[in-house]
Amino acid sequence: MAIGAFVLIGGSSDDPPGRQDDVAARGALVMPFDLERTSHVFTPTPTGGMQEVVSDPPVDMEQVGLIRGHLRDERDRFSTGDFDDPATIHGDDMPGLAVLRAEFGAVAVEYVELDDGARLVYETDDPDVVTAIHDWFDAQVADHGAHAEHGDAP
Repeated sequence: MAIGAFVLIGGSSDDPPGRQDDVAARGALVMPFDLERTSHVFTPTPTGGMQEVVSDPPVDMEQVGLIRGHLRDERDRFSTGDFDDPATIHGDDMPGLAVLRAEFGAVAVEYVELDDGARLVYETDDPDVVTAIHDWFDAQVADHGAHAEHGDAP
């Protein structure tokens, strides 16, 4: 079985060489859409955060459909404490992941369809879980390099 890798630019200077390439290769096993044809925006909020994945360009309905299906599935998994997909991509020691697995019942995960993709909204009233969500978002932005960014809080 061949695994395609993407060349990524950016990330933290603390990242080991090749980490973003490794993450992209593992991501291709989990995410059905094309990383090169999508953008990921992670926006921390006071009660959790928003994760958006959108197609580049927005009219690429094949990518839009793949994004929507994947995020619907992830909402269902995350709502039951199944964070195996992010662990597969980023590692079991990913920041925030252990807390999210342990405290999944304290987090409401809402799926929102967008014209060019989809959004997951994470909400909790537990400050420790909010911190875990923010740490989890930071790790994803660092690992996905040029394909991910922090959004501005609403």
